[in-house]
Amino acid sequence: MEKVFEIYIRTTPERLWEAITDPEIRSKYQFGAKVTSDWTPGSRFEMGAPAANVLLGEGVNGWPMILSGLKTWLETGELLTTPGSLLYG
Repeated sequence: MEKVFEIYIRTTPERLWEAITDPEIRSKYQFGAKVTSDWTPGSRFEMGAPAANVLLGEGVNGWPMILSGLKTWLETGELLTTPGSLLYG
């Protein structure tokens, strides 16, 4: 099964890349998950956080919240404060 999520974020490509690759920023909108990678093609990508693994395992419940958190962080500098995001934040 393939799922596609389309979201529009008011930001620059540089700020988006930083938000995706910086472990401290990413943990703010991805349920505390820490990502480790050097981000070169073919390199290793590791993510660790029990809450993130549970949510991602549940399909559309996780990714819409992650993408909403990313959008909120980039556009306002604030954390997403929905009941679900607070539960895992």
